[in-house]
Amino acid sequence: MAAAASFPFYCGCDYRADSSGAASPSPAPAPISPPRSGTDRLSSIASAAMILRFPPNFARQLSVKSRRNCSNIGVAQVVAASAMSGQSSGGSSSIVDGVAAALSVGISVNGTAVKIDKAAEKPKPKSTSTLAVHGGERENGTKVADSLTTPIVQTATYTFRNTADLIAFQDGTYKSFEYGRYGNPTTQATERKISALEGAEETLVSASGMCAATTMLLALVPAGGHIVTTTDCYRRTRQFVQTVLPKMGITTTVIDPADMASLKRALDDNPVSLFFSESPTNPYLRCIDIELVSTLCRRKGAIVCIDGTFATPVNQKALALGADLVLNSATKYIAGHNDVLAGSISGSKPLVDTVRKLHNVLGGVVDAHAAYLIGRGLKTLDLRVRQQNSNALRLARALESHPKIARVHYPGLESHPEFHIASKQMRGFGGVVSFEIDGDLALTSKFIDGLRIPYIAPSLGGCESLVEQPTIISYWDQSPAERAKMGIKDNLVRFSCGIEDYEDIYADVMQSLASL
Repeated sequence: MAAAASFPFYCGCDYRADSSGAASPSPAPAPISPPRSGTDRLSSIASAAMILRFPPNFARQLSVKSRRNCSNIGVAQVVAASAMSGQSSGGSSSIVDGVAAALSVGISVNGTAVKIDKAAEKPKPKSTSTLAVHGGERENGTKVADSLTTPIVQTATYTFRNTADLIAFQDGTYKSFEYGRYGNPTTQATERKISALEGAEETLVSASGMCAATTMLLALVPAGGHIVTTTDCYRRTRQFVQTVLPKMGITTTVIDPADMASLKRALDDNPVSLFFSESPTNPYLRCIDIELVSTLCRRKGAIVCIDGTFATPVNQKALALGADLVLNSATKYIAGHNDVLAGSISGSKPLVDTVRKLHNVLGGVVDAHAAYLIGRGLKTLDLRVRQQNSNALRLARALESHPKIARVHYPGLESHPEFHIASKQMRGFGGVVSFEIDGDLALTSKFIDGLRIPYIAPSLGGCESLVEQPTIISYWDQSPAERAKMGIKDNLVRFSCGIEDYEDIYADVMQSLASL
């Protein structure tokens, strides 16, 4: 029976293996005696294998962590022993076998047997708030030197150690990055977090919400195809559908968000490739019955993409309701601080990969620093949206009974035409309230100018409240007749609630109304 060779290890030393595989520590205090029991030997084998087989920086980190973790029980050194009796001193293979045995039967810590079950998985968080903080980070996040936060990888290109690594990368057996337009570790970490929140297999983050929308449409709708969209939508989306897609022979059916009969006819009469709509819509906050639309479209093989920008994954899980894709202008609630332009598209891996291939060609790449800001903003998404939901619902209720307000558009009010749909598929109703002043363009402008808290600006979803008159800020280049055709009224106000105290928002709105 071969004698067991011992491998003394010392906390704080650099460890190197000589040509025979033995560890050679730098000078340090004398080691403690090798462990005597079989279970202690197994524990030591595991320690030895980890140090011998991992990079030097990991070994140093391990020794520091081991000293820190063991200090409470009076152990000042990490000890490693050789294979158990009957094993040859044949190098690392026997050590690895010993580790495998140790992991299967358990180890001893301070005389207490500890069972290790490699197959057991920790339960994954399910709540939106926890996913917003930890989603996509703990399992496979981009970490450097044990950093808590995801680093900004500010690079345009990536290097390979040798040609073999490059070939392995091209073959898909070596995971890395090639060029900044095709991916970035910081962006990938943000994509994983959005996927966790949306319940998606895959997410693509791009340079803006419109970049995400246009790339998606170009990638998924074939030349000569047909799409269905809704009357109430973001103006630039309407422009792209009406002016760019026809150049490729793509036709469109536009329906009222609640008109399912028209959707059925469009599906029966046309080779519909895609249904695309916001829910809630902009600016009247109409709501699509996502489950019903998805069922109807699936029967005809049409893809369903929902723009969930106004809802966010906090309030609405479009994929769980049956949609194939969910799109967000990450500029808004997702990033949440009015300091980033970005968009995202989430869904099944095959569909998102199809969009990603065209995205890599068109080049609508989000900068790594912007991706970092989105990931950081996402950590407070649930907190922010809860406050914005509350502010908007309370403001909508207050405005609905005000004599100087002609009408309020908010899916959380029973007067809303899709209140029953919103109540079924939304957890909260969003932070935007649209309403009509009982007056004309000039009186509406006077109301907006009289506000003190919100900024007059386009966009929504940030910490600050924003207010706009859609006629002026988005449709001023259109004639009154053209605006009327699109349903845009001169007295319409879109108010995006921030995270300020509701009482301050309420007092400001009331004082401005009182001045009319």
